[in-house]
Amino acid sequence: MKSIKIFGLLLLVGIRMCNAQDTTLLIKPSMYDKDTLEINISNIKGWLFRQGNDTSWARRDIDFTGWKRLLPTELSEKLADKDDRVEGWFRIKIKLDSSFGETPFGVTNETWAASDIYINGNRVASFGNTGINGAPHIENRFANNLLPVPVNLKPGIEYTIALYVVDYLSPFPPHQLKSKSFSVDKFIIITGPKYNEKQVKYAINGVYFILIFAIFCVVLSLLFWLLFFQNRNETNLLLFALALTFLSIFLIGVTLQNNIGAALLDLSYNWYWIISNFGQFGLTFFFISFIFILAHVFKRRVSRILKLIFILFLLFQVNSVISIYDFDEKISISFSVIFVLSILISCIYYVFSSWKTLQGPQWAIVIGLLLMLFFFLVLITIQLILLEKPSLISALIMSLMFLSFPISMMVYVSMRFKEIIKEVRINAMQVVQMSEEKKEQALHQQEILQEEVNRQTAEIRTTLDNLKSTQHQLIQSEKMASLGELTAGIAHEIQNPLNFLNNFSEVSTELVDEMNEEIDKGNLTDAKEIANDLKQNLEKINHHGKRAGAIVSGMLQHSRSSSGQKEPTDINALVDEYLRLAYHGLRAKDKSFNATMKTEFDESIGKINIIPQDIGRVVLNLITNAFYVVNEKAKTPQPPK
Repeated sequence: MKSIKIFGLLLLVGIRMCNAQDTTLLIKPSMYDKDTLEINISNIKGWLFRQGNDTSWARRDIDFTGWKRLLPTELSEKLADKDDRVEGWFRIKIKLDSSFGETPFGVTNETWAASDIYINGNRVASFGNTGINGAPHIENRFANNLLPVPVNLKPGIEYTIALYVVDYLSPFPPHQLKSKSFSVDKFIIITGPKYNEKQVKYAINGVYFILIFAIFCVVLSLLFWLLFFQNRNETNLLLFALALTFLSIFLIGVTLQNNIGAALLDLSYNWYWIISNFGQFGLTFFFISFIFILAHVFKRRVSRILKLIFILFLLFQVNSVISIYDFDEKISISFSVIFVLSILISCIYYVFSSWKTLQGPQWAIVIGLLLMLFFFLVLITIQLILLEKPSLISALIMSLMFLSFPISMMVYVSMRFKEIIKEVRINAMQVVQMSEEKKEQALHQQEILQEEVNRQTAEIRTTLDNLKSTQHQLIQSEKMASLGELTAGIAHEIQNPLNFLNNFSEVSTELVDEMNEEIDKGNLTDAKEIANDLKQNLEKINHHGKRAGAIVSGMLQHSRSSSGQKEPTDINALVDEYLRLAYHGLRAKDKSFNATMKTEFDESIGKINIIPQDIGRVVLNLITNAFYVVNEKAKTPQPPK
């Protein structure tokens, strides 16, 4: 049984190989598509194919060994080499029916594959660059081949058409041939005389018209983004900006999802793929943001089930782009129907559940929603019932359908800002009124506060005077306390000159007696010598008396309140006096204290203007502190060296 099956397969292959020969295809007017004004011969049976790049295969009479029957539309990624490149030659013979008469024809290629078209061995057109002329491969960009290339085809004459195709695998999943990425299998098209006119009309109706509205949406979205960045607290503005951004992406994608749109920007395949797929997502995100806008404006919440449907539909769209899993067509349609029904049901729910509480700007959203639905029904009616073909009217209605809601958002924002301005004015008037009342209250409070300030100021002044008097008394008390501490030292200091006074006075008394005795004896020389000694004693008595007077004067000056007036003072004498007072004061407290005082005064200073009492206290405190520190350090045992 296996041998029979193998034999049958071999027989079938042999039959097909024998049939791999040129057959002439008769092109009839019935093949002419009156809508597209073209004859797509890519999907007509009769093509022969062979892989390779031999230019001799373009000639009319060649050997067909190794050729097989394959349509250009059946070109597959299975034929790709290690560089993801697919290339080969297609051949077919055609003859135009005599009924075409003198109709002018052209040829074009509406796929991304680079190709060269030969008629009877002569190259008549190139789309992109196949590399056959030595130049690098360039995919077929529609900017350079928007209109077909004229060819001279006469009825009743047999023509051999050779098509050399070079295609590459798409870099995007599922990595199929670029020529099949967007379901366009038009490798070679024979166009009629009105094809160019149709392309111009289609450009006006299907491209430029929608592009104008796309630009309008882009400008409007930028306006809403600007308003949002100026008013970050307005969530509505953010939702509006997002919705219009997604709608702009969709409209731009629609504009560029055709040959004319791609030709406008001279798009490469990669950019065309990105823009086309992002355009599809733009519409989905527009409807999702549309639902969130309705929920936010009508103060409703988006249910978790609805969010789950959105997520599943987005995942389905991602899968449809990269083809991770091939869903059945019915499942794909079911996903889309569920998504659309969810949108419609949510819109109806939000509107009717909020119908009684709708106010001002919310009506603008409702009207925009109703207009969008109305234009959608009109568009369906025109395309399916009346015209059944795209036209300028259908393009206009589709644009109005997509723009009705953005315009309603503009109306909503303008009405909302009007409400905000009105609220601001009312609040401003209330603020002004409250400000006047507060102003009167503030004036009254100010009078009360002024009286209180005056009263407290008087109290503070009285308190300040008392503090000054108390401070003066404290200073005087401090002086007296300091004077009391120095009393013992001062008494000891005064004792020395008093002892001298007593001693010299006693000696002087004895000298007076001796001098009288010498005078009585008549010894005048000795009497004069005694008188001289007596004079010296009196000088010493005078010196020590002045010294005692100075000590008493310093003590009285220290105890006296400072006048605050500067007066010429011998700073050397002042420092010397207070040095001794400090020394004797500390000696009176601590008999074990002893110090050698050595002074080096600058005698050239003279008298300077100072307050003697204040400077004296400063000097006294400095010297006392120095004596104390030195004495404490002397008592501290020193570590051995």
